[in-house]
Amino acid sequence: MGRLVPAVTRALDILELFLDGDGTLSAPDIVRKLQLPRTTVHELVTTLAARKYIVPVPGQPGRYRLGVRPYQLGARYAEQLDLAAEGQQVARSVAETCDETVHVAILEDTDVIYIAKVDSTHAVRMVSAAGRRLPAHCTSVGKMLLASLPEQELAARIPDGAELVAMTPNSITDPGALREALAEIRQRGVAVESRESNPDVSCVAAPVRDRTGQVVAALSISVPMIRWSEERLAELEQLAAKGAAELSEHLGHRSVA
Repeated sequence: MGRLVPAVTRALDILELFLDGDGTLSAPDIVRKLQLPRTTVHELVTTLAARKYIVPVPGQPGRYRLGVRPYQLGARYAEQLDLAAEGQQVARSVAETCDETVHVAILEDTDVIYIAKVDSTHAVRMVSAAGRRLPAHCTSVGKMLLASLPEQELAARIPDGAELVAMTPNSITDPGALREALAEIRQRGVAVESRESNPDVSCVAAPVRDRTGQVVAALSISVPMIRWSEERLAELEQLAAKGAAELSEHLGHRSVA
């Protein structure tokens, strides 16, 4: 790997400063935040402005905001995004960490469709496939996605009198009970499914967001009951949330600390 170019690194450091605060900066602000010489900052700001990466703020002399070029680059990046491909990449990383089966799924009506999957290397593991469709209320990814819907949309998809199919004796079949479970999921930020779609498997899932902050998918970790425990659950919740956050970042989402 070649060496980093200091001038390019400093220019990128300046651009990344605009991600915080109100999105505007002056040259003195940059000098103070990056501890760079004033002459260096002046030259870098002049160059970035000339290339339309930053532009003067109207009515605020000496202050700058991001220009059109970063937006154009971001738009091109968004055009090239493939949720399934990005999901497969992140799922592989999560699976390598926990050695359990990892899925990424999307919601379609009241079902989930698995768009990415990486298997565990254990002899005993969950058997599934990308492209498989399951009732959302029976899965951790599905409950996570249902919990992310606006209340009105959720009611339209699953009205009070809806008949919810049972995949196992543990499946939720009452819409009222499902709504209670979804309310708890919204509070916790993760969803857990205990043998609701497969009598021998439990799962935990976390939400995946796009650049607008909208939940567009969920990432889950599925574990056979022989390797499931309350201690393991806490570990897997953190890992699923971390993986979902990484995939969200790939999709352009920026979490607010």
